[in-house]
Amino acid sequence: MTVRRIVTNIAADQLDKARSFYGDVLDMDIAMDQGWIVTFAAGEAATRPQISVMTEGGSGTPVPDISIEVDDFDETLERARRAGFVIEYGPTNEDWGVKRFYVRDPFGRLVNILTHV
Repeated sequence: MTVRRIVTNIAADQLDKARSFYGDVLDMDIAMDQGWIVTFAAGEAATRPQISVMTEGGSGTPVPDISIEVDDFDETLERARRAGFVIEYGPTNEDWGVKRFYVRDPFGRLVNILTHV
């Protein structure tokens, strides 16, 4: 199993201010804009640094603290369950092309584990 990327998520209700700061001030590109989430990315590499600003977590869920994309979703889900972590949302296929679940890490942070489908 490989972690493909980790994205920090920020809960905010004014995405226009995020566009101004991350886009205009830091010159980051908009990698994704779904209306409720805007993901900004820097650089040219496939694993370029990213940050997402969200009004919600999608599908009416809370904003997760971080999102981690993995290459083997089913194995990661099974490992989380075997380790005794409670799955708080999912697993589910979302309309925007990801399969995901939410779990809390040992420190109480809400983690969105996903893979693109």
